Order: sequence, then structure tokens, then C-alpha cells
Amino acid sequence: MKVFPADQFNLMPVTTIKAWLTHTEDIFDTTQSGAATYGVVPFENSTNGSVVFTLDNFADRLNLYGDLNVCREIYLDVHHYLVGHIAPQSPAPHPPSSAPMNDISSSTPTSVNAYVQESGVDEEAGGSGQRGKTKRSRPSHPISHVRRVYSHPQAFGQCTEFMGSWLRGIETVDVSSTSRAAELVLADSTGESAAISSATAAAQLGLDVLAQNIEDRDDNKTRFFVLRKGVDGGAGAFAPTTSTNASPTALNTERNDGDDGDDGDAELLSSTKSLLSFTVSHRSPGALADVLSCFRRGGLNLTSINSRPSLAGTAAFEYIFFVEFEGHRFQDPRGRVAHVLEEVASVARTSRWLGSWENMAK
Repeated sequence: MKVFPADQFNLMPVTTIKAWLTHTEDIFDTTQSGAATYGVVPFENSTNGSVVFTLDNFADRLNLYGDLNVCREIYLDVHHYLVGHIAPQSPAPHPPSSAPMNDISSSTPTSVNAYVQESGVDEEAGGSGQRGKTKRSRPSHPISHVRRVYSHPQAFGQCTEFMGSWLRGIETVDVSSTSRAAELVLADSTGESAAISSATAAAQLGLDVLAQNIEDRDDNKTRFFVLRKGVDGGAGAFAPTTSTNASPTALNTERNDGDDGDDGDAELLSSTKSLLSFTVSHRSPGALADVLSCFRRGGLNLTSINSRPSLAGTAAFEYIFFVEFEGHRFQDPRGRVAHVLEEVASVARTSRWLGSWENMAK
């Protein structure tokens, strides 16, 4: 909302990122068709990694989104809540200190109905690697009645410690979004379903918050990409206002010692990013290394590498690769980015520029 103020933009919710899975209109379709000026999609999470639904649409195996490119990145803090219905006539959530730790509810063998000391760690985890279940991550109400939890796969991946500690063995159901998960809980008249969703969704639907801030890490963040159709005549400009940012870990490649190391040029490169997809011949030894060497020779720093199955032809286990690198296609006074893009095109089987934008992690 900070990037797209409601008084300046008509906000259009759509069902999902990935139309070919759900057969519904998605963000990529809506932006490609021109029905929306911008589309916002999650690209990666600091805890659970890349969002494969977004990568699959960037792979564009059916050539549906040839006009779309990334023009902005947004970093947002993400907090997850377990929402549902408080069990009727439930006991007080905090038993006396003499109560045994890790007491398993007899009525629901697969649901952990325990309240441990704030500094304690799940005994079954052996104290190795699991965050202490502090007050921050404890259920605020008993949840032994919960038989089923709905959420998006990314949300489940960001809340593994909570699920393993408090809802071990409970049925989990993947749905298209965390808001859809909350809607399904509302529709369940038994009251035995819960969702990993947001406080906003709980408030809008009248659901109870059973536990808050259940994400594995305090610094849980998601990076979103803003899509648009076309490139504004090559300017690479973006209208909405600036938002807060964060700093993800980068994968560094060695810069060419032959470069003159101009400080101004390095600063310009590091202040922007670009995304490129490419394929290589999987039968040619060193084909992937040849493409990546183009960036080293050009002195462009790689910040992420991803891959998805290409699903092209009859060969299995061949991939489309995605690389992010520092530099901007249209803010390139010395032609470094243009030269690297040309070199990649000459070495790779196929390649496609997918956008350039301001580096919000700088």
C-alpha cells in the first residue's frame, strides 16, 4: 500500500500467480492483457527461498508473456498468524507451573496441546537447532481441537518450527493464497480447521487469532517484483513511491582484473539490478559455465541463480536458468550490460532479458 497508494491506484485482487495450474485469471495474464498497469508477484522469501509459481511464469514456456518485464522490487516484513475458532469451553491457556511439559492431548493424538516454559525447547527435538518456544511463538489459546490447517505452500515453509512443535501430524492442505485459507476456515462449520494467514484476514472475516508471529525467523521477509507491459520507451522508469528495503545475501563472482575499477561506474552498477533467463545445451560440457563466464568477463556481479525444468522437447531434466545481476539495461553509459547481454545471446541456446530496476537492497 505504501508503494501503490489507494488514492492513486485502483487495486485489483486476482486469484493466483499461476493460471495454468488453477485455470483462473492470474497476475501475469491480467498485466499482459493490459487490464492492469502493474502486477505484483512474490519472487523469493528469506526463509523459504524462491517462489516456484513465479519462476514458472517467468519461464513462459507457452510464450504468453513476451511483453512483461520487472520494473521494481519491494521488500516486506512477513508475519504469520494461526487463525480459526477458539474451542468452546476451552481451559485457561496457561496451566499451573507444576503441569508436565509436552503433555499430549488424549482427545487429539496428532495435536500437541502443550505449554512449555518460555525458555524451554521441545524435548523430542533434543535441543539441537530448534528455537526455544518463547511466549512470542506459543499459541494464545488451546489448539487441540484443530484437525486441519490450510495455507499457501510458502507460508507452510516459513512456519515449520511452529507446525512441528504444536501441530505435529495434523493434516495440511495447500491452497492458492493465505487469504483463501482463511476463507476456507470460515466456511468450515465444525470449527476444527485453522489457517496460516494474516491478522488482517482474521479481522475481516471475524476469525480468532489462535497464535501470532509463528514464522520461523524474526527477520522473515519476502521480496516482490512489480511487473509491467513494455518499458516506457526504454526509460526503465517506475511511477510509485519508494518503500523500505532489506539486504539479502548475494552470490559474488570475481570481477575481471582487467577492468579499470572506476568507482562511479561500480556505484551505478550496484544501485540497479537486472533479471535474465537462458537455456543451454545440456549435452555440451561447460555450457552453463560458459554463460556465467560472460558476467565475470564483463565485471557484472551475480546476486542470485535459479532454475526450473524447461519441459521442452522430449529430454527430461533440462532447465531454464534465471540469473540476477547488478546493472541496468537502460542505465548503462559504458555499455557493460549491453555487451554482456550480447555475449550471453551468442553463447546460450536461448536468452531473454526480463527486466531492470533500482536495487532496493543497497
